[in-house]
Amino acid sequence: MRILGIDPGSVVTGYGVIERLGSNLAHHTHGALRLPAGRPLAERLGEIHHRIGVLIRELEPDVAAVERIFVAASPRSALILGQARGAALAALGAAGIPVVEYSPPELKQAVTGSGRASKREVQAMVKRLLGLARTPVSDAADALALAICHAHAGRLRALGVGRVRSGSKRARGAGRVVVRRVR
Repeated sequence: MRILGIDPGSVVTGYGVIERLGSNLAHHTHGALRLPAGRPLAERLGEIHHRIGVLIRELEPDVAAVERIFVAASPRSALILGQARGAALAALGAAGIPVVEYSPPELKQAVTGSGRASKREVQAMVKRLLGLARTPVSDAADALALAICHAHAGRLRALGVGRVRSGSKRARGAGRVVVRRVR
């Protein structure tokens, strides 16, 4: 499964692609789409949409993992971040790529074991987990961490770990997390 991670931003949007091959993860590519901060927001959003579309056509991901909105420093920052995220989601939707969303603590937990890890800790663990020669820039590291997070989440679902749907025969208390130990 080829997973595209996207860390949206109005000036820098990180991306990273990994392949999940059974229980192994393989790095495919990563980078950061940099846009001039001085350009009008509408132009930057259009560029994000266009460049994500190009990445999708070139990399042919099976699924995309996108960072869920978090509380930003100001309402204006949150609004702009949401618009950048919307441009990326629109490109993914137009291409028919399924999207899953993870919060910053979820991706930090999946990669470092702590939902409160620093940016540097995430970068270091992404480098180590994927066997990279150099530490990726923060935005690309976050995008790769999102892809890793989804790769782990997909494996856990396959092992029977995860949320039980309320309509399921196994559900005794909808929304309860069910863990099956594997020996």
